[in-house]
Amino acid sequence: MRVLGVALLAAAMAWGGGSGALDRAEALYNQTDYEGSLRLLQSTEKSPAVHHLIGKNYYMLADFKKATDYLDKAVAAEPGNSVYVLWLGRAYGRRAETSTLFTAPGHASRARQCFEKAVQLDPTNAEAMNDLFEYYLEAPGIMGGGLDKAAAMAERIAKLDPVEGHYAQAKLAEKRKEFSSAEQQLRRAAEMAPHHVGRMIDLAKFLAKQGRFQESEQSFEEAEKIEPDSAKLMYARADTYIRSGRNLDTAKKLLQRYLDSKLTPDDPPRSEAMKLLKQVGG
Repeated sequence: MRVLGVALLAAAMAWGGGSGALDRAEALYNQTDYEGSLRLLQSTEKSPAVHHLIGKNYYMLADFKKATDYLDKAVAAEPGNSVYVLWLGRAYGRRAETSTLFTAPGHASRARQCFEKAVQLDPTNAEAMNDLFEYYLEAPGIMGGGLDKAAAMAERIAKLDPVEGHYAQAKLAEKRKEFSSAEQQLRRAAEMAPHHVGRMIDLAKFLAKQGRFQESEQSFEEAEKIEPDSAKLMYARADTYIRSGRNLDTAKKLLQRYLDSKLTPDDPPRSEAMKLLKQVGG
């Protein structure tokens, strides 16, 4: 009995240690320390959750082949997990974007299937719905995309989240070159979420693309009032300036501030900010 008790205690400690290691690895991931998270997970007992986090780390490090390998394992173990299926779709989507003309269609098809499955598994998974909408919006019909499908998904998004629905409608209108309608939808989204910095950023970026730089700047200033130290705002503003070839010194300073900021996985990766910085001689 004593031997059995010791064995049970050891198993409990191992289980608790594994769970604790996963929590610590998740914290490192949320701090964008993807290499540190992976190192911790190497010695952690593998489970669907561990495979999922390993896959997300590799995704963030732009190793999309390894990302799909590990996310495939997570989905194989829990095929009904909408979040796991969504991330697998994201990884295949990035493989499609970065692969050859011969392999891209297959990866894109797999991404679409995963996005559709993730929405089917959980119709309230807003991220899955948004990713599927973007796929339908951008992919050609031969690869399962199409504006009719995107429009139907935009309606579903609006029922779940009216503000996000306006943003989806704006993207759809912009794709159709209905720029006045797109602007109206973006302004409506900003009005409905007055404390959401991202909505003012969306409007500012749209106005800049239309060459309406003064109005774009006003929207960026409104966003800054909402959240002065927003990393997303720094990056978006710098990126917009660089794309339009103006305020390049300001863009450089914004990117330097961005690189010194505490980022999250939802922010653009530092590698992308460094690429932009090189474009302006930083």
